[in-house]
Amino acid sequence: MYAILDIETTGGKYNEEGITEIAIYKFDGHKVVDQFISLVNPEREIQPFVVNLTGINSNMLRTAPKFYEVAKRIVEMTEDCIIVAHNSQFDYRILKTEFTRLGFPFKRKTLCTVELSKKLIPGQDSYSLGKLARSLGIPVSDRHRANGDAMATVKLFKMLLSRDLEKLIVKDAIQVEAKKEMAANLKNIIKELPHITGVYYIYNAEGTIIYIGKSNNIKNRISQHFTSSSTKSKKLQRDAAAVTYEHTGSELVALLKESEEIKRNKPIFNRALRRNIFTHALYSFKDANGYINLMIDKADGRKKPITTFTNRQSAKSFLFNAVEEFQLCQKLTGLYPTKNSCFNYDIKQCLGACIQEESPEDYNKRVLQLITKNSYNNQNMVIIDRAREVDERSAILIENGLFKGIGYFNLNYQITNMDVLQSVITPMENNRDAQHIIKSYLRKNKKLKIIKLNN
Repeated sequence: MYAILDIETTGGKYNEEGITEIAIYKFDGHKVVDQFISLVNPEREIQPFVVNLTGINSNMLRTAPKFYEVAKRIVEMTEDCIIVAHNSQFDYRILKTEFTRLGFPFKRKTLCTVELSKKLIPGQDSYSLGKLARSLGIPVSDRHRANGDAMATVKLFKMLLSRDLEKLIVKDAIQVEAKKEMAANLKNIIKELPHITGVYYIYNAEGTIIYIGKSNNIKNRISQHFTSSSTKSKKLQRDAAAVTYEHTGSELVALLKESEEIKRNKPIFNRALRRNIFTHALYSFKDANGYINLMIDKADGRKKPITTFTNRQSAKSFLFNAVEEFQLCQKLTGLYPTKNSCFNYDIKQCLGACIQEESPEDYNKRVLQLITKNSYNNQNMVIIDRAREVDERSAILIENGLFKGIGYFNLNYQITNMDVLQSVITPMENNRDAQHIIKSYLRKNKKLKIIKLNN
């Protein structure tokens, strides 16, 4: 007997999710002999993206039964059954988590229709339930709702049973405790990791670094690597033997260290990371009338940008905000191509640089304010950010507009000039990636402390 089920959850942190809907079909190998479908009040917040995906919101669940009120029915429906689900590891983990909260040991054998499909129906472009059902002609109603997905899984499972002529694959595919979700050594690795900001390093059995990453919560990030079913994560799970980390406290320091150390170590699973960290940049030039123009263009290593962006849209968004903040001309920033006045001039929000009513001197002062705020060309300064301890801060040193390195200092330590800084700074390479990371971080974190230094 099989209990074919699907669960919708609140989303959120690993093992903190709650069930919002469950559908179970008891299947005897030929037909459905019983069913249970119910919304569930998870007694916790539903993540916005889940609301958009499933259409289930908190108002719908206010009067729904809580898990403890449906637990007995779930036990009855699944007793002496093999749980079947599309990605059974996820659904079974969620069920076990809910029963653990009630102090009830819930243990069932499981069968995953994703793994079965890969063995019995090879060569599919995708093994997601929706795409697989579409390619096999299985009708799906109420996609991303428990009832619709569970019924689609019933139909898929019937098809799989019919294709397993010798029944050998089905027997072999049954997983007890879903292989305990991850190897014991991976669980032990996670157990030792802290919830901190920093850089982590994953090693194989030979002691070679195979992946470097950065996270604001290293423990959670490694947990994601070791439980995800993505191709990269499965390779990491297969090869990982140890994880070390460096606590930075500062996300900016972590980003810079990650970028630098990937370049130095060239881990096998980082090959695609940050290959195109930024694609567009903001440049300036002076036109024939003496006005400083701003222009978004593809990033060019031969030119000095004011700042850089990961895509054109983020560059345009930045420039629209800058036009408003510094009262710049839409025409001279390339946002409103015209031979006459810009739109903002017509609604009296531009002072007329577009038609030379405002002098180049007055207009350029405001453009230079924007450039100074978002560029550190030729500047000597240190960016101060949080660090590893309460009485410590991190320092990112810029000398003559070039990134020099990172370091830490105690709050009792006076950071006032280059000589003092040289003693705490670890030298790092000034490259385009580092420049982009710093500029992007400064744009997003406007309250960072910046100390201007004398030569």
